[in-house]
Amino acid sequence: MDVEGLRTFVAVAETGQFQAAADELGISQQAVSKRIAALERHVGVTLLVRSSRGSRLSLDGQVFLPHAKKVLGAIKQAEQAVRPGGRSLRVDVLHRRISPAQAVYRFYRSHPEMDLDAVTLSTENAAQAAQAVREGTVDASFRALPADQIPAGISAERLLDAPLELLVGPGHPLADAPCVRPADLAGHRIWIPGIRPGTEWAAFYQELSTAFGLSIDALGPNFGDEALMDALADSASLATLVGSGDRYLWPQTHDLRRIPLHDPTPVYPHMLLSRSGDQHPVLTALRAHLRTTGPRTPHDVWVPGWVGLADNGCVRAGS
Repeated sequence: MDVEGLRTFVAVAETGQFQAAADELGISQQAVSKRIAALERHVGVTLLVRSSRGSRLSLDGQVFLPHAKKVLGAIKQAEQAVRPGGRSLRVDVLHRRISPAQAVYRFYRSHPEMDLDAVTLSTENAAQAAQAVREGTVDASFRALPADQIPAGISAERLLDAPLELLVGPGHPLADAPCVRPADLAGHRIWIPGIRPGTEWAAFYQELSTAFGLSIDALGPNFGDEALMDALADSASLATLVGSGDRYLWPQTHDLRRIPLHDPTPVYPHMLLSRSGDQHPVLTALRAHLRTTGPRTPHDVWVPGWVGLADNGCVRAGS
């Protein structure tokens, strides 16, 4: 059924005049007549009775009118629902304790009027997350995706570099160090439970290990963040790596130490993936917020060779 025919029928029914309906719709009276005739052929009944004084609804037209209005109302609601800004922005933050989730939370705190929904596609790797963005499951996702693997239709902006820090208990040999070079971690056991093969973070830590001769493993079951904090507090040799913007909590008695890594500073490069040309106003505001408030990338930054380099908000291949 032609939507414009329905809209024209309602206009004629409410104005009582073909010419008045034509003026309201911005079309000719002849176009109004053609639309009404086509609609009546489609439904198989006469909807409007013409006279020298105008037109009035037939009995069938009186029955049809409220249904036509409901259809037009539903169409209007559907259009508003998908119009940019007509619904919540769905952002995949990967994990609620790490930098992307904290950055989105800070954005919301500074823009409480913005309508957004932070979600986690925790079982997805970067390629699958990009596909979810392209299919519209989510509007945006923070991932580290090689520049040559960014699919068509996806925009990727490196807007959130998270410098890594060493997290250790008070008995660890490096517990009192003001900062540590990545190369100085060679020979120390770094435990990062939960690394899944085939994910971008597995590739990141593999290249970090190779570059600096580190021993990073994910052996043993992952009982969650609290269990990891307990293990660090009780060990004089165990360490892990966290992002400087990650938010982990532990009892004060654990006395865990966060130690910056420098010379160089490894950063985890979170790129904001979104559909190319997406004009959702909350996405535009989030992107601008990250550009102006995100942590400054260190001068001695290290990233894997497969990561795209930031270049005025665009992404290009490089090392």
